[in-house]
Amino acid sequence: MTSYTFVFLGLSITSSWGNGHATTYRGLLRELAARGHQVVFLERDLPFYADNRDLPSPSFARTYLYGSLDELRERYADMVRDADLVVVGSYVPEGIDVGAWVQATARGCTAFYDIDTPVTLRQIERGRCEYLSRELISSYDLYLSFTGGPTLGFLERDYGARCARPLYCSFDPELYYPEHPERDAELRWDLGYLGTYSDDRHPTMENLLFKSARAWPEGRYIVAGPQYPSTIAWPWNVERVEHLSPQEHRAFYGSQRYTLNITRRDMIDAGYSPSVRLFEAAACETPVLSDRWSGIETFFKPGWEIALVETPSQILQYLRDVKEPARLAMAKRARKRALAEHTAAHRAESLERYTAEVLALRAARERKPAARRARISC
Repeated sequence: MTSYTFVFLGLSITSSWGNGHATTYRGLLRELAARGHQVVFLERDLPFYADNRDLPSPSFARTYLYGSLDELRERYADMVRDADLVVVGSYVPEGIDVGAWVQATARGCTAFYDIDTPVTLRQIERGRCEYLSRELISSYDLYLSFTGGPTLGFLERDYGARCARPLYCSFDPELYYPEHPERDAELRWDLGYLGTYSDDRHPTMENLLFKSARAWPEGRYIVAGPQYPSTIAWPWNVERVEHLSPQEHRAFYGSQRYTLNITRRDMIDAGYSPSVRLFEAAACETPVLSDRWSGIETFFKPGWEIALVETPSQILQYLRDVKEPARLAMAKRARKRALAEHTAAHRAESLERYTAEVLALRAARERKPAARRARISC
């Protein structure tokens, strides 16, 4: 296996507070390092994350904080220049300038890793994207997307992406697994949800979680995640937790009979955009009740490994009527599928293949001018 040097410039790897980027980068980079690659992560030193660093010094990647674009250029140009693949992530501060500098500096290949693909494309269309532009898309050697399906062809056809490939979120088997300390003990919550607040997800939460909670006062519910407005009228039987570190996720999932997955509107419209909650909960053998979107069946089989719900009554049917053996069987099937296809190691293997692909394409492009010059000289 060829060993590569990867340099990532991402939103954050040191802090998981209020973002899903950190856990994605942690799993991916750890697996790349385990496979013998050299890995560097460059992160903008932002005050918001500085106060909430739950992994300040990852053991699997050399991690450096930079305070400005000028500091990035001055201190880390050699790392960028010498890497086989330099990856710039979505939501990187001054990402357009960072991307342009990376493309001008790197001798190897460059990639954009979009953890928010539908949101990114909508912002570009509206002229409001601060970390990516149409020009940059066509200049990156590789576009890595959290969204697969038709969006990949759209990126290549309408935006000029040279090579658009899916690199979905994943889970870390070392963090997410079933504990079952007391299999016969009553679980703490009937339904839970883990996620940062967003305006477009909240109506679905109101419809599925809040309405079912109000209709079933005996039910026990919980919502964990930051940035929820103080104006929300929480049902009395819905417990609130402001933030959970990744190390606490396993116990959180393992204390629920079911967990709820709610997808952002842009992701639903694009389809093929799995949330990390799907994989994490499945790995913990917690059955997932999810909203519906195109392509979900390519990740888990509806009705067999996962349940799709659209109404509060459907939620209550699962919570109150499904027998325990059926609930546990669905959870076991989902975990088996997650382990077979959706670990961070699977994503690292995908990135290896994509890197080999774009390096070969670049080498082929560079050979053509040399061949033409040789024919002319003869």
